[in-house]
Amino acid sequence: MSGFIAGGVPTTAFPISNSDFWPEIDGQHLRAAMRITDAVTDDRLEVAAVNAMIEANRELAGYRTANEAKGFTTLADVPAEQINGESQLLHLYRRVIYCSALAELVERYSSFDATNSGEKKVTEEETSADQLRRDARKALRTLLGLSHTTVELL
Repeated sequence: MSGFIAGGVPTTAFPISNSDFWPEIDGQHLRAAMRITDAVTDDRLEVAAVNAMIEANRELAGYRTANEAKGFTTLADVPAEQINGESQLLHLYRRVIYCSALAELVERYSSFDATNSGEKKVTEEETSADQLRRDARKALRTLLGLSHTTVELL
C-alpha cells in the first residue's frame, strides 16, 4: 500500500452526492483520512467511492426502509450518540465507504514483479484489501446493531 502514502495530496474539494437518506461523501476527506495521494486521480477515487456507496446502500436498504417508516428522513436524523459533534452512525457509514473504496483501489493499483519481492508486495496488498473489507464489514454490522461474530453449532 506504500503507493498511496508517498506524494502529494490534492486540495480541490469534490463532494460525491448520495441518495436522500444517506450522506454525501467528501472526496477530499476520504483522500486525507485514508492517506490516498494524487497517484489516484479524483475520477478513479470517485468511481471507487460510488461503487462502495452502491454496495453499502444496497446492503442497508432494509435499515433505511425501517428508519424511514419511523419518520427519519436522513441517517443523521436517526437517534444515536454523538461523537465529535456528529452522529456515530454517520462516522460508521463513512468508514464503510472509505474502507470499501480503498480496498478496491489497493486491488486495482497493485503492481506485479516476477521477483520474490514483487510477489511479497502483491501478497501484502491483498492482505491489506482483505483487512479493509473486514473493517468495512465490522462498521456495517455495528451500524446495523449486529454482533461482529457469527457462530453456528453444527
